[in-house]
Amino acid sequence: MKPIKKLSKSLAYLFFLGLVMCLAACNKFLSEKPDKSLAVPSTLKDFQALLDNKGALASEPNTGEISSDDYYLTQADWTSLSSEANRRAHVWEKDYLFQTRSTEWQTFSTAVYYSNTVLEGLEKLDLAVKNSMEYNNIKGQALFFRAKNVFAAGVIWCQSYDAEVAAKELGLPLKQNTNFNEPSVRSTQEQTYNQIISDLMQAVPLLPVVPVSPVRPSKPAAYACLSRVYLAMGNYLQAGVYADSCLQLFDTLIDYNALSGGTATYPFVSLNKEVISDAGMPVGQILNLSRAKVVEELYNQYDDNDLRKTLFFVRNADGSHGFKGRYTGSASLFSGLATDEMFLTKAECLTRGGEWTEGIQVLNRLLVTRWKTGKFSPVTANSEKEALEIILKERRKQLLFRGLRWIDLKRLNREGRNITLKRVLSGKEFMLYPNDLRYALPIPEDIIELSGMQQNPR
Repeated sequence: MKPIKKLSKSLAYLFFLGLVMCLAACNKFLSEKPDKSLAVPSTLKDFQALLDNKGALASEPNTGEISSDDYYLTQADWTSLSSEANRRAHVWEKDYLFQTRSTEWQTFSTAVYYSNTVLEGLEKLDLAVKNSMEYNNIKGQALFFRAKNVFAAGVIWCQSYDAEVAAKELGLPLKQNTNFNEPSVRSTQEQTYNQIISDLMQAVPLLPVVPVSPVRPSKPAAYACLSRVYLAMGNYLQAGVYADSCLQLFDTLIDYNALSGGTATYPFVSLNKEVISDAGMPVGQILNLSRAKVVEELYNQYDDNDLRKTLFFVRNADGSHGFKGRYTGSASLFSGLATDEMFLTKAECLTRGGEWTEGIQVLNRLLVTRWKTGKFSPVTANSEKEALEIILKERRKQLLFRGLRWIDLKRLNREGRNITLKRVLSGKEFMLYPNDLRYALPIPEDIIELSGMQQNPR
C-alpha cells in the first residue's frame, strides 16, 4: 500500500478536531463551532484515507510499559529525566503521572473520534454503496480501531478485569458518536469490555482475510485482538479459541537463523512476516535503547544458542543490555498483533484447559524458529503446572517491550501469583504490590477537572 503523501482538506479539518479530542471529555460546550464551510469526509475514499492515518489510529499508550518490570533505570538516568511526570510514573506514584494535555489520553480520544467519524459517515451513504465489499471493509476497520484503542486505554486506566466485580468497577467513557457536547461519564468495566468485544465481533465478518497491508485491519487481526482481550480478562477458553482462529488463517513465523542480529542496529524490519496488525508505542524519555536497561535476571534466562540473546539485545558501555528486538525496525516500540503472541497464547490456553502436552507442542513450534539450527532440544514437561510455568517464562522472553507485560502482571496477580515490583532510587525503595489500586493509573488530572469524571481510587 502506497503511503498517503498529503492530507485532503477533509482530513486536515478532522486532524484539527482530533487535536482537541483530549478536551472532548469535557462536559461543556465548545465556545466556537467549526466552520461549516470546511470539507468533511463523505465518500468511501475519504473514510479509507482517514483510517490510513497510522499516527492517529495505531499509536498506543506506553505508560503501562513504563510501569512494568522488564527494565530498570539507573539513578543517573532517572534523575536526568526532564519530565517530572515520567519520573513519577516510573516509581508508581499515586498521581500526576501524565503531563497537562496528556498525549496518551489525546491519542486514545482521537482514535475513537476518527473511528466514530467513519462509522457515522458510512450510515449516511446510499443503499447501493452500503452493499459493497469496500463499504464493509471500511466499517470493519473502524470497528477494529475503536475496539483496539479502547482496550489499550483500558489496560492503562482500568483495574484488572474480574468478572465477579466488573459490573461495579470503573471503566472508560464510551463515546459512540462525534458529539463534543455530549457529557462524558465513565461506564463500568463490564460495559467497557462488552463494547470492545462487540466491536470486534462485528468487525470479523466485514474484514478481509488478507489486507492490502498489515497497517490495515484484517480478519486474522480481529481474531488476534479478541484473543488478547479475552486473555486479559482471564477467559482462557475464549482466548485460546480466537488465537487458534487467527492462526488458522495466518500462522507465519520468522526463522531467526535468517537474520543478521549480531551487526544490525535493529534486526527486524517493519511489517515483517509475523506482523498481523501493525501498531506502535512511543519510546518517550524512558524506553529508548540505552536508558531502559533490561533486568539481568531476565537477560540471563536466554541460552547462548537462543538467537534472541543476540537479536533482542545490545550490550551497553556499562555492561548492561538494551532491547533492540523491536518489530518496528526502528527506535519505536511495536504494540501490534503478531503470530508469535498468538502461538504463546494458544499454548498457554491449551495448558490451562488441561491439554498441556498439546500446549508444549505449540510452544516448541515457535521456539525451534528462535534457536540456532540444530541446537534446539524440544521442551518437555511432566505436569500441567510445569508446562504452564515454562510457557509463561517463554511468553515473557519473547514479548518484552510490547506493552504486554503490564497486562500479564495484572492478570497473573489477580490469580494469586503475588508478583511484587520494586525499584530503588535516591536511597528509597519504591514498591508496587499485587493488585494495588495503582495498577489502574490515574486519569490525567486536567481531564478530570474539565470533565468532572470520577478519578480512579488511590
